[in-house]
Amino acid sequence: MTFTDQVIALVAEVCQDDIIKDDPNIDLFDAGLLDSFGTVELLVLIEERFGINVPITEFDRETWATPRKIAERLADFK
Repeated sequence: MTFTDQVIALVAEVCQDDIIKDDPNIDLFDAGLLDSFGTVELLVLIEERFGINVPITEFDRETWATPRKIAERLADFK
């Protein structure tokens, strides 16, 4: 499983919706799949699973809007 696939699976787990695996370009916020609580949960799990600490100040909705964008952004932190 690629890093991108692992991130997409994690986002699907946090959002509790497998549509994310089918459409990794879905806008998580516009679709109502991710909110502020989910964002915090996602950032905590990213640190636990991948050892990547993403400060909340680095998180902006446009850059992190889709599972694919999240995976691309996390690759920059690796």
